[in-house]
Amino acid sequence: MSGVVTGDAVVLGLRPARLPSRALALVIDLALLVAAYLLISVGLAMATASLDEAARAAVSIASFVLVLVGAPIAVETLSHGRSLGKLACGLRVVRDDGGPIRFRHALVRGAIGVVEILMTFGAIACTASLVSARGRRVGDVFAGTLVVRERVPVARSAYVPPPPPWLLGRFTELDLSGVPDDLWLAVRQYLTRMNELDAEVGRSLAERLAVDLAACTGTPVPAGVPAGAFLAAVVNERQTRDARRAHAAAAGNPVVPVNPTAPHMHRAAAGPHPAGPVPTANALRGTVRGHVAGADSVPASAGSAVPGAPSGSVPAAGPAAAPSASPGSAGAGSGGQEAKPVRAATGFAPPA
Repeated sequence: MSGVVTGDAVVLGLRPARLPSRALALVIDLALLVAAYLLISVGLAMATASLDEAARAAVSIASFVLVLVGAPIAVETLSHGRSLGKLACGLRVVRDDGGPIRFRHALVRGAIGVVEILMTFGAIACTASLVSARGRRVGDVFAGTLVVRERVPVARSAYVPPPPPWLLGRFTELDLSGVPDDLWLAVRQYLTRMNELDAEVGRSLAERLAVDLAACTGTPVPAGVPAGAFLAAVVNERQTRDARRAHAAAAGNPVVPVNPTAPHMHRAAAGPHPAGPVPTANALRGTVRGHVAGADSVPASAGSAVPGAPSGSVPAAGPAAAPSASPGSAGAGSGGQEAKPVRAATGFAPPA
C-alpha cells in the first residue's frame, strides 16, 4: 500500500498496480485499438483509391496518430483514467495526490507511450515498471500519475477476543475520553493479531500499548494484570459504552411509521381521535338551533327584566315560554293535586 499525501496533509492508502495487471490491461487496449485501426485503414484505403501515393501515405499517418495515439488520450481524459482494459482489470490512472487526471496528464502519458510501448514493443515500459517502487512507467513519471487498483478485496473484520471473566466490569469508572483514535486502532489490531505474533514480540508490544493507554486514561495498569488482558478489558469496556449509548439514543427517539393513506394521521398533532361517531351537518344544525332557543327563553323563576327597560314592561327578547305541567306528572310533589299555572316574569297569566 502506498502512502500518498494530499495537499490537505491526508495520507491516502492507495494500492499501486503491478506489472502483470497493467500488462493485461495494456494487451486488451492494444487489441481493441489495432482492430479499430485495421477497420479504419481498410475503409480509408477503399475511399482514397483514386488519390496519389503521397495522399494515401498522409491519410495512413493521420489515421495511425488519431487511432493509436489520440484515441487513448481521449478515452483516459473523458473517463478520468479508466480505459476499457483498465476497467476490465479494475485499474485506474490517478494523479500523485490521488485526484483524477486531466487532459495534460493523458497527453504526456500518450505521447511518451508511443516511444516506450509502441516503438520498443513495451520493453522500456516493462523495465521502468519493474524498477519503480510503485510500478510506474516513464510516462507516469513525467506526467505525475500513478496506476492504482480500484477493486480491492475487502478483508473480513477481525474478531477481537473478549477479556478474562475476572476483569469484566472492573474498568467501568475509567475515563476513556482522552484516548486518541489511532491508539484505539493500534490496540484493536494488536488484539486481533496477537496469536500470530511471536510470544516475546507480542508481550513487548502489549506492554508499550498498555503504557500508552494508561497515560491517556490517567490510571495505571493494575498490579498483577497482564498487559494483553488489560487492553482487552479496556476495549471491551469501550464497546459496552458505545452499545449502551446507541441503545439509549434509539430508545429516546423512537421512529413511528406514518401511513400517508390513513386520514387520522394528519390530525395527530391536534389531539386524540374522538371515540364516538362523527356528527353530520344536519345534527350540527339541530344542536345550534337548540342552543339559540335556550338562550332566547327566560326561566320563570328568574323574575328579571331587560336592563334599561321600565318596570313591568315586556322584555325585548320576546315573551317567555310558560311551562305547562301534564296531568300525569303534576302529582309527583303535591300529593296528586292539579298544578296551578305559573305566573311568568311579565305578569301575564294564561287563561285557565
